[in-house]
Amino acid sequence: MTERPPGRPGRLARAVLGPLVAAGLLGGCAVQATAADEVALTTAPSVAPDAPPVEPAPAPSPDGAAPATALAALEALEVKGRAPRTGYDRDLFGDGWVDTDRNGCDTRNDVLARDLTGETFKPGTRDCVVLTGSLADPYSGRTIGFQRGQGTSEAVQIDHVVALSDAWQKGAQQWDAGTRARFANDPLNLLAVDGPLNMQKSDGDAATWLPPRTAFRCTYVARQVAVKLSYGVWVTQAEKDAMARVLGSCPDEPLPGGVVAAQPQPATAPEQPPVVVGPMGVEPGPAPTYANCAEVKAAGAAPIRAGDPGFSPRFDGDGDGVGCES
Repeated sequence: MTERPPGRPGRLARAVLGPLVAAGLLGGCAVQATAADEVALTTAPSVAPDAPPVEPAPAPSPDGAAPATALAALEALEVKGRAPRTGYDRDLFGDGWVDTDRNGCDTRNDVLARDLTGETFKPGTRDCVVLTGSLADPYSGRTIGFQRGQGTSEAVQIDHVVALSDAWQKGAQQWDAGTRARFANDPLNLLAVDGPLNMQKSDGDAATWLPPRTAFRCTYVARQVAVKLSYGVWVTQAEKDAMARVLGSCPDEPLPGGVVAAQPQPATAPEQPPVVVGPMGVEPGPAPTYANCAEVKAAGAAPIRAGDPGFSPRFDGDGDGVGCES
């Protein structure tokens, strides 16, 4: 077995939300580890090359600027009633965990490698198949040991923060197969969490389920907002109200995933020297320069006074403000 040294980053940058769990939840069914998970995943299925992973992007606010906080972004979500669950099937979101980032490992192992600490890998899998590790569970606050195997893998599951069944009832029925597969495997929407809590959550939204660890609720709801904003998934009125209550206690909670709202800045023109406008609004040419009073007189500018174009104190021997008088 190979072990990642402490502090070595995983294949996916360790996300703001930290830990996550291995299991998919849709309609109350968590995806358990199986013997297939033990196989090196260099042949993990991937989405079609013409369907690149969706990059999360906040929806613009009315003034054109991206929302700066999760609370502000919440206002950009469409509010509609929940559609029937009719026709929902986990396989409509892809055949299990796939390799959307084309790194040779399926998403489940990518997420475990991202969120566990002290993880070890199955030899011969190029640090792909995670065998053991430790999870700081964001939902409960407990530390949970992960050990791959029958009867042990389910202690840590991968939760879809926005459940697939919930998304199905709020817009995903209209998506194509590639978009649904990317949604189901998007790291923004995945967290390694306590298995039993993941099962308890089932396909609940913020109106029906929140993590028991209250300190994590703002981060959790902010991530739901970011996911729904990225994919155009709507919310019910009850769900939006529940999200607003949570985010109202942390109005500065940012959207996760490194999404930073661009704040509009007033346009500032570069400093320009003052323009002196002559008679009839015509801008004069460059001020003349004279080497001595002979040039001043030759130019017909004598006597030259302080403030006149080309005046120099050296022309004013008596200091009365008038030069080249004689």
